[in-house]
Amino acid sequence: MVIFQIVIGFLSGIFGGLGMGGGTVLIPLLTIILSVEQKMAQGVNLLSFVVMALVSLCIHWKNGLVETKGLFVLILGGVVFSAAGACLALVLPSNILKLCFGAFLCLLAIIEIFKGFRDKK
Repeated sequence: MVIFQIVIGFLSGIFGGLGMGGGTVLIPLLTIILSVEQKMAQGVNLLSFVVMALVSLCIHWKNGLVETKGLFVLILGGVVFSAAGACLALVLPSNILKLCFGAFLCLLAIIEIFKGFRDKK
């Protein structure tokens, strides 16, 4: 069990550091491999995201890769809609959250496939 947790943490950290988002790996692995309930997996993801985001932000800031123009509006929107999403997640059943998250991942995959074809041209 601990080995699975270490591997899942490693994979989500790598994907989070690459900018893809560790949650795209963390949530499915927690729910599929460790049988964690969807709401709990999302909560764990949010907590781990804070730490990974701070580390990534420090590294990107140090390398001069953080654009501060318009940052306040972006943060304000993120905070407001994060709170709204969290409230929505509290009232939705876990099976609906699973379906929504799966649909989101499928949509991301389709977008990335089309971007890959577009960039090839």
